[in-house]
Amino acid sequence: MSVPPGSADSDAIAPDSTAGKQPEEKIQRSLFGEILDWMLAPLLLLWPMSIAITYLVAKSIANQPFDRALEDNVLVLSQQVKEIDGQAITQLSNPARDILRADDLDNIYFQIKGLKGEVVDGDRDLPAPAEDDKPPAGSVQFRNAVLRGIDIRIAYSYIDLNRTGKRGPNKDPHLALVQVAETLEKRSLLANEIIKGVILPQFIILPIALALVWFALSRGLSPLAELQQRIRARRPDDLSPIDSRHVPEEITPLVKSLNEMLERLAQTIAIQKRFIADAAHQMKTPLAGMRMQSELALRQTDQHEIHQSLAQIATSSEAATRLVNQLLTLARAENLAPTNQPREQIDLNILARNVVQEWIQTSFAKKIDLGFEQDKNAVLIFGSPLMLREMISNLIDNALRYTPQAHSVTVRVRIDHDEALAILEVEDNGPGIPPAERERVFERFYRILGSNVQGSGLGLAIVREIASQHDARIQILDNPQPQDTAYSGCLFRISFQLNPYDEVAMEGLS
Repeated sequence: MSVPPGSADSDAIAPDSTAGKQPEEKIQRSLFGEILDWMLAPLLLLWPMSIAITYLVAKSIANQPFDRALEDNVLVLSQQVKEIDGQAITQLSNPARDILRADDLDNIYFQIKGLKGEVVDGDRDLPAPAEDDKPPAGSVQFRNAVLRGIDIRIAYSYIDLNRTGKRGPNKDPHLALVQVAETLEKRSLLANEIIKGVILPQFIILPIALALVWFALSRGLSPLAELQQRIRARRPDDLSPIDSRHVPEEITPLVKSLNEMLERLAQTIAIQKRFIADAAHQMKTPLAGMRMQSELALRQTDQHEIHQSLAQIATSSEAATRLVNQLLTLARAENLAPTNQPREQIDLNILARNVVQEWIQTSFAKKIDLGFEQDKNAVLIFGSPLMLREMISNLIDNALRYTPQAHSVTVRVRIDHDEALAILEVEDNGPGIPPAERERVFERFYRILGSNVQGSGLGLAIVREIASQHDARIQILDNPQPQDTAYSGCLFRISFQLNPYDEVAMEGLS
């Protein structure tokens, strides 16, 4: 069994069981369905609760008139109880008994107990109230009980049979118990009628309410459908902002985010188009030169002339290679957002010194003195080492191209203690840059007329882009101490924010 390069033997013997499995696709949630769920779920949960509450309220309402009727019966019976010779008697006639018990639905029960608790009249099986549940004389109380396995409602009252006589302060009242009870059929029937009157309309109203909720949600979410149709109707190359005047307030932040994304996309596409156009335009010259020299070499027979043509082809290919590399570097710097750059703490002294060492051989070949001056303390900043190395290389390359032989170029790193800045300076002794041209030299492919120096015009554009990505300020100044009066020289100064956690630098600033 062959093992692929870079894989472990254990992987070849026991491959991961999850290999080859497709990631589970997340089910998209419906905004319409989710809102409908959040609206209907409470409604469907509260509906049974409302039925239960309605039933309890209906029972309470149904109890009130029947309790009043029981209370009236108790008061009427109380008037028929008298005390004669220390015994309680009733004066209730048989027609009155029949009237008391006359009811088609409920069974009416009554009971009268005398002074010693004996049953004077009525139903003997009617349960008596608890001894500790004795209300004041003359007041009517209610309670629920069970008689022969049937639920009943009882109204009862203790009456003082000696209420018309005179008794001393130490004599106890003569209390008799009067109770009237009835079964609960009529109460249940009335409660059910109330429930029907309340619940039945809800069975009609609830579907109508659901239909109205469905219609309201459909109307409320229709702007999203209209926005979707407008976006789908756009041409593929239409990156103009979406009109947010006809969308609800809640969708406006979404539309603004989409417009911001479209703007970034348009900028990215414009950068790519410009990169392709610039690359195509700039590659014409070296490619045309290589083609011309190759055709010329093919027609030559003299070895010396063929060698010269090949040398020109090598020079043109080197220029084309450098142009392609610079274009790629510029495109990478422009497309890399600051938040996506791999940032880390960098000692600008060490980084600049390493870059200078890479250009030593080139400076020797050009017979230019390339020097480096660093701060005595570490100069710590946050940034992308790769991009900053490219920026310093382009500054040194630009200085070496414009500085004549036997002159010097100096790279300097220092700390501006007054402004709390890390300063990178590249100082040359070339012809300098006129103040009127100092802004334009950072444009792509811009070359100062009469410079007669080979180059693509991209180096300083790369420098400005990388400096901008690091929130650094770039300045072009005159060389304060030029070596030759014929050459004013130039000083490129880039100012970075110091790392606030650099304790040594911060102590020097305090």
